[in-house]
Amino acid sequence: MTYPIRPVSESEWPAFSRVLAESFNSTLPPAKNERYKANTEFDRTLAAHDGDLVVGVTGIHSFSMTVPGGPIPVAGVTAVSVLPSHRRRGVLSSLMRRQLADIHERGETVAALYASEAAIYGRFGYGRAADELSFHIPRHGSAFVRQAPHDPSLRLRVAVPADSRADYQRLYAGIVERRPGMYARNEHVWDGVLADEEFDQGGAGALRSMIAEDDGGIRGYALFRVKSAWNDHGLPDGELRLSELYAADPAAYAALWRSVLDRDLVTNVRTYGRPVDDPLLQLLAEPRQVRARWADDLWARVVDVERALPARAYSSAVDVVIEVTDEYCPWNARRWRLTADTSGAECKPVEQEPDLTLPVAALGAAYLGGGSLVAIGAAGLVREHAPGALASLATAMSWPVKPWAGLVF
Repeated sequence: MTYPIRPVSESEWPAFSRVLAESFNSTLPPAKNERYKANTEFDRTLAAHDGDLVVGVTGIHSFSMTVPGGPIPVAGVTAVSVLPSHRRRGVLSSLMRRQLADIHERGETVAALYASEAAIYGRFGYGRAADELSFHIPRHGSAFVRQAPHDPSLRLRVAVPADSRADYQRLYAGIVERRPGMYARNEHVWDGVLADEEFDQGGAGALRSMIAEDDGGIRGYALFRVKSAWNDHGLPDGELRLSELYAADPAAYAALWRSVLDRDLVTNVRTYGRPVDDPLLQLLAEPRQVRARWADDLWARVVDVERALPARAYSSAVDVVIEVTDEYCPWNARRWRLTADTSGAECKPVEQEPDLTLPVAALGAAYLGGGSLVAIGAAGLVREHAPGALASLATAMSWPVKPWAGLVF
């Protein structure tokens, strides 16, 4: 069967959100449902229909995302859902194919998403482009190395999150271009960051904040909640749950982490997604005390090879002919010559024999500078026709700062 696909109107939000709720086994309280609706670009939604019934949906957030070299427009894919009654009927494939065509027509060269299940998106050309670590840090094992930076001009200030929004936005805007994967936040995203309804608290109480500043203004902030608890011996056993910590410089970063790790009546600190090269791991004197959990962060999809590859910067010179396989974006499926160095890049279609043959998902995995093309090749997913070509491309596409988005969109 075929299922007609079209964008939904704002009046069709109940049908759209019903598919989301059913697919994700969730029940959103009214306040959160309204926040989600407010951040929905209805002209960028898609819905598949079985008669009058909406059976599958997806959407896009339009934003600027940092890639190696600076920000570019990126399609942030979200809300990918199909009713359980309509699985295995090609609904998702049809939605993804139509969405990629729409992204290409709009002129965006890259799409990115967070995957509810990692197995889903590789077949649509997405590659695992960024990873994250979640930390569980016992307070007794949180001492810093003696060389940890300290700036006597810094002051820490307890802040009311709702009253300090402008400070957070100003600080974030100054650092968003430092790390690939981070993206510009609109006002609706900030509404979600600072949301403090009972549903948002997750049993851990009100959102709290610490700001690091000097006479020149804010240099960093931390947002967190504290789940208060006491053990059977009457001793404090609270858990601090860190949601965000950003700083403009190492001294502010260290000061904020110390304020988090030294919180009174807290015995454990948990974070739910930090960059894999988080400087905290260099500051801790006993990093073995940290219990870390690895997970995938961003998945990226090169929608337009010819324009996407020159849109980013490269760490070294490379001159290679790549044969790209791409089932869902057939305009990519051909041979391309990429010539690049630290000053710029060019990508043009050619008929030469390829140095490499690779799936478009491999380019997505490497696009933000974090995915290892060499490892992908070692797994047998890339064919190298010219010895050394894979290592050359992998080196050129690598980046010294690991990619990480910092917030699910």
